[in-house]
Amino acid sequence: MRVMAQVAMVMNLDKCIGCHTCSVTCKQTWTNREGVEYVWFNNVETKPGVGYPKRYEDQERWRGGWQLDARGRLKLRAGGRVKRLLNLFANPDLPDLDDYYEPATYDYDTLINAPAGPHTPVIRPKSAITGQDMAITWGANWEDDLGGAPEHAPADPNLAAMAEKVKLEFDKTFMFHLPRICEHCLNPACVAACPSGAMYKREEDGIVLVDQNRCRGWRMCVSSCPYKKVYVNHKTGKAEKCTFCFPRIEAGQPTVCAETCVGRLRYIGLILYDADAVLDAARAADPRDLLEAQRGVFLDPDDPAVVDAARASGISDDWIAAAQRSPIYRLAMRYRVALPLHPEYRTLPMVWYIPPLSPVLDAVTGVGADADDPDNVFHAITDLRIPLEYLASLFSAGDTEVVAGVLMKLSAMRAYMRARTVDGTVATDLLEPAGMAASDMEEMYRLLAIAKYDERYVVPAAHREDAAALAAQADGCSLDGDGGPGMSGFHPSGVTGRRGDGRLGLKLFIGKGTAS
Repeated sequence: MRVMAQVAMVMNLDKCIGCHTCSVTCKQTWTNREGVEYVWFNNVETKPGVGYPKRYEDQERWRGGWQLDARGRLKLRAGGRVKRLLNLFANPDLPDLDDYYEPATYDYDTLINAPAGPHTPVIRPKSAITGQDMAITWGANWEDDLGGAPEHAPADPNLAAMAEKVKLEFDKTFMFHLPRICEHCLNPACVAACPSGAMYKREEDGIVLVDQNRCRGWRMCVSSCPYKKVYVNHKTGKAEKCTFCFPRIEAGQPTVCAETCVGRLRYIGLILYDADAVLDAARAADPRDLLEAQRGVFLDPDDPAVVDAARASGISDDWIAAAQRSPIYRLAMRYRVALPLHPEYRTLPMVWYIPPLSPVLDAVTGVGADADDPDNVFHAITDLRIPLEYLASLFSAGDTEVVAGVLMKLSAMRAYMRARTVDGTVATDLLEPAGMAASDMEEMYRLLAIAKYDERYVVPAAHREDAAALAAQADGCSLDGDGGPGMSGFHPSGVTGRRGDGRLGLKLFIGKGTAS
């Protein structure tokens, strides 16, 4: 057992209102500059919908993630070394600007400098790429609030395998918002696909980054990422991606998207995992077994044997204590209400989601039933197969029983706490179907509903005393310099071309192409 630590995130989709505050603050922090006008490290999608970029979940088209070969070995969908070498200068599986959208600005000078007259001046949209006049026909979330569902939702890859009736009626059932960032996977396909070794996974906290000095713009990382969360800066020609706000993480602070989230739906914490078990978990033969396989990689931070192994691996006591207080471990492992996004991609993602329960309750109240009666809710969860199948296609490789179990547990929590609040009774009949003790039910409610800042974000600061030794083994991963977040090569220390925040960036390279 080789214990390692990973910074992870859980998002409670019941709380997301689609305000896009997380996207805007991330944009202002990381990609508000020339060369990445179309890039959103954090974006919020409306489901059902084709997403951003369009139909990114269609791996038959984009060839992202991993698959098993005839001998049960992991292999990149994009192909082995030879195939990727042949496509090095003409990658056929690369999204173009139309798959994202053409960003626009406006001719504000016309509005500001227009002479006085009887008519209001009109400012035309102009392409932020070419500067020419354009018509805005798509955006990062064009389907927001189902605005384009009748025309575009049937193209959602998650609906492709469902019956025609589901496709036609789904937009009448419910919609929800899905915030997305880089998954910072345990088995990242982008790292394995990079020909120049520029993509790497930090050993100390698992954050996946791009070494800008090594990147040669081959773009294999873009095509191999099944979530399409690696982008190309068209000014520098280099790859960029979500950094999990690692300068903030190193300082013990949450990411910008989490800090500014209006709905308080994000949780950040540490997970201890067995690095030696990662590949075996990713090789699970049945895609529906991948969820439990990944959970089997996670280690109990309260287990004395795990604590001893973590210390032997160089993990400090304060990080172990942070893992023991982690909201991620409780939501994913103890309460088992958080699920990974598309586990069938075999990347073992580390940004998990709590499926939305609201659509189920809406369906119950829509027929005049009591949404606080668990019998009504449980029956609706079982019979309301349209959203259940859809949610399962997102979070459990199509296993509806897993999603139904989570929704039943969440509905039992609501009914249990409502009884406690209204008349002080303890609805013990709700605990057994949920498989939880009363103390766990109340603790889960506190975490999901009223948790304070330091309960939602348990982020241990990096150890500065190790910085010099670690920096000697890293080349840096800064986006500073020409085209970087600073928009210039200026650095307060007088150093140009790198921020220096990559000082803790040990490189954990994943095997290229195949893993046996």
